[in-house]
Amino acid sequence: MRKTIAGLLAGASLMTIGAISAQAQELTILWAEWDPANYLQELVNEYQAETGVAVTVETVPWPDFQTKAFTEFNAQGSAYDLVVGDSQWLGAGSLNGHYVDLTEFINANNLAEVMAPATMQYYSEYPGGSGTYWSVPLEGDALGWTYRKDWFEDPAEMEAFKAKYGYDLGVPQDFKQLIDIAEFFHRPDENRYGAAIYSQNQGDAIVMGVENSVFAYGGSFGDYESFQVTGLLNSPESIEALEDYRKLFTFGPPGWGNSFFAEVNTAVAQGQVAMGMNFFAFFPALVNEATNPHAANMGFFANPPGPRGDDFAALGGQGISLVSYSQNQEEAMKFLEWFIKEETQERWAELGGYTAHGAILESEKFRTATPFNEAFFQTMFKVRDFWALPEYAELLTEAADAFYPYVVNGEGDAKTTLDTLATTWVDTLQAAGYPAQ
Repeated sequence: MRKTIAGLLAGASLMTIGAISAQAQELTILWAEWDPANYLQELVNEYQAETGVAVTVETVPWPDFQTKAFTEFNAQGSAYDLVVGDSQWLGAGSLNGHYVDLTEFINANNLAEVMAPATMQYYSEYPGGSGTYWSVPLEGDALGWTYRKDWFEDPAEMEAFKAKYGYDLGVPQDFKQLIDIAEFFHRPDENRYGAAIYSQNQGDAIVMGVENSVFAYGGSFGDYESFQVTGLLNSPESIEALEDYRKLFTFGPPGWGNSFFAEVNTAVAQGQVAMGMNFFAFFPALVNEATNPHAANMGFFANPPGPRGDDFAALGGQGISLVSYSQNQEEAMKFLEWFIKEETQERWAELGGYTAHGAILESEKFRTATPFNEAFFQTMFKVRDFWALPEYAELLTEAADAFYPYVVNGEGDAKTTLDTLATTWVDTLQAAGYPAQ
């Protein structure tokens, strides 16, 4: 039987969490190993100072994160009280009984209105459109772009670009301009390249990159409510987007066939590329002179619209969920109540976490706090996500295996690639009992 917060709070008000337990408890949060997890540990240290409840953020390297989490879940282990899980885990986490239903908590605190709408839709709600929620948005994230302002603003480069393309060199106003700029700066003889994008065939790397283009071009990975795939995944818009993602890849540095977030930042820091696509969570390193000698020359922009004006970006980030096997669920709920307070969300943003709190995102203070926050603000109101079904991992692997040969090796063509993947996905979804077509 599905647990709800009503039982967890045992009659306590949903709006006012009861007094702290006489005997302080400990809570453990599982997350991946990256800078935002360090920021979260700083934040929860303040919670401990306030409440006496010790909170540890246990981290696991990204390649092992999902395996570690679901091994513990499937064993119904109580090692973790909360998990900051990927949005695509919602299906498996909820339907398999690993997550506690947080719908009452979400509704009581009006989080559907407080948080940016897309973050509630993709980090918290499952099934889509059901009004049932399984997490609180914690780390907002999405794919954005960085660029070399000094290259873009060089008078000689500006003149040459205008002569070749017929418009002014600047932050790309659409995806076609982005491709033009990548082509313009691609000069292998000078060890200068146009763009660094995701290409790795592990995890969600190349799939996230392709999503960024497909969504901007008005394409789709399928209808997540009707389970229609054919005609959407392989639509003319999706085909054009995949073709242009392949074109962008050809303007990358040499040996670029196994690249993800670390490789993108390295290429930028080494001064190799005019532009780099990456999660916003990795942009702080690019404005730090200790990790990027070109920090003073970095600019940032949101994923540009596609050729027909569709304006979307691929979602990253995670929500925090209460693990149903935790032995400290009441204490964990008190922590969530503290975490969603506006003052806590402001502090989270100050420490370097990407809040999903709508009013904070829209505030001038947040938007001007870093060189990339304005682009992040613009992005978080136009994001879309991948399938969040229990079969997520299988669908993801099938997509990566389909995209990689075409994007990286130039094998086949975009239409055949997407036609074949559409057939594969329909078979996978139907085998799992969905009315896919």
